[in-house]
Amino acid sequence: MRMIESSAMKAIRAKQPAKRTAATGKKQMAEASLVLLPDLAVGQVADTLFGSFIEHLGRAVYGGIYEPGHPAADAKGFRRDVIDLVRELRVPVVRYPGGNFLSGYDWRDGIGPRDRRPVRLDRAWHTVETNRIGIDEFADWAREAGAEVMAGVNMGTGSPQDAADMVEYCNHPGGTAWSDLRKRNGHAAPHAIRWWCVGNEMDGDWQIGHLDAVSYGRKAREAIKLMRWTDDSISTVVCGSSGPGMPTWPEWDRIVLEHTYDLADCLSIHRYYENTGNDDDFLSVFRDTERFIEASVATCDYVKAKTRSKKTMMLSFDEWNIWYQSRQEPHPWQEAPHLLEDRYSLLDALAFGGMAISLLNHADRVRVACLAQLVNVIAPIVAEPNGPAWRQTTFFPFRDMSLFGRGVALRPIAKTPMRETAWGDAPTAVFAAVRDEAADALTVFALNVDRERPTRARIDLSTFGPTTMAARTELTGPDLGAANSAERPDAVRPSNVRATQGDKGVYSVTLKPASWNVIRFNLKG
Repeated sequence: MRMIESSAMKAIRAKQPAKRTAATGKKQMAEASLVLLPDLAVGQVADTLFGSFIEHLGRAVYGGIYEPGHPAADAKGFRRDVIDLVRELRVPVVRYPGGNFLSGYDWRDGIGPRDRRPVRLDRAWHTVETNRIGIDEFADWAREAGAEVMAGVNMGTGSPQDAADMVEYCNHPGGTAWSDLRKRNGHAAPHAIRWWCVGNEMDGDWQIGHLDAVSYGRKAREAIKLMRWTDDSISTVVCGSSGPGMPTWPEWDRIVLEHTYDLADCLSIHRYYENTGNDDDFLSVFRDTERFIEASVATCDYVKAKTRSKKTMMLSFDEWNIWYQSRQEPHPWQEAPHLLEDRYSLLDALAFGGMAISLLNHADRVRVACLAQLVNVIAPIVAEPNGPAWRQTTFFPFRDMSLFGRGVALRPIAKTPMRETAWGDAPTAVFAAVRDEAADALTVFALNVDRERPTRARIDLSTFGPTTMAARTELTGPDLGAANSAERPDAVRPSNVRATQGDKGVYSVTLKPASWNVIRFNLKG
């Protein structure tokens, strides 16, 4: 997560954002078509595509997942109301503990008796870290939330030896200094952490221990060697560039991969968006997302060819979201301050849904994705101090993707109106489709980004044999600036739409202006 505001963002901050409301009045219906074929697949969607992220940042940990004394807290201090919402999202993997926090963090500060753990300055986010939660407690929380841990090792102030020691502490069965220490700390069984991030955003000069590409590539290679020699079952993720706006991108990725291609399993990529005043451009960020993914894939495949490797490098899109970085403000040293607590509108949820569609449509190469973040900090879940936990607008498209996006992603053959945006020509309606073969079901995700016109979409499933529309929901409304709150937690939420009959497997559905739509079909008729 980038913490230093760019000059472009400073310029944006000075602009007055446009009023974000849907246009009114009758408009001519737009026309779109979608054809799906059973054998035309993108690929199997990995369960890890629906992951998320908890960093020691703001109130994500303290006051987020952990609040002893809260009415909903369990014996370990974890908020059960938050866990219930995480389970509702079916999050399978959670990246931890950072983020920028990672590059100055000593994982050993967070183990052992709490009363002996040091209180540190977190220089990444200018806060005070008490270390009451560390890897042992977080592994316990993740288990309760139904998720596995995606752990990060420090490549800033940390060493390859530190990384290997953490793997030994977490994963080795016993009989060694680190694994036996874990046992004495109350965890007889290994945490068995499968996914490991080798650093975070190391090309950014805001990162503690920032390195150039060659230096990071060499350090990461040595770290992975030691980590794998400790546990050869793990999967590792190396840092790509922090984003396409960086001058280091994509050359950084190439250089790092040339050092680590034979050892790493995924290349990490990150992307955030915010509305800078043009609602139409903002709703079309999916176009930039898909191009960013494709450029990252091309870089990986170039290195594959150059190194004559038989392995195909996958992507870990382990930070993605809507994030209003221009709203960041400095704060004094304090414990768990209110940081990065964006409140999301309906418009934000729609742009978010477009990014989700881009992920599904590239499921053949995106092996892991982590919504950044999960609780309080730019998150779909808000946990009020000593109060309720509630769902932000972005909760709903993420839940839809997680519940119904598992299976085989089909390649959409779509014809839609196009318009010029800041990202180039972009469709006004965009689709993804996933077939759940075990349930004989197919889900179509449809986003209409035209704020003025409804779109009549013709969905052709005729090659699947007998089908029926089983259910349909839509997320839309007359005020694109509407948002949820503790007082009005259901101000924005999906509504059910009556299912319609098809004609020989062809369905006509109307997508309202500025709407996120989930359409479920039974494939047995």
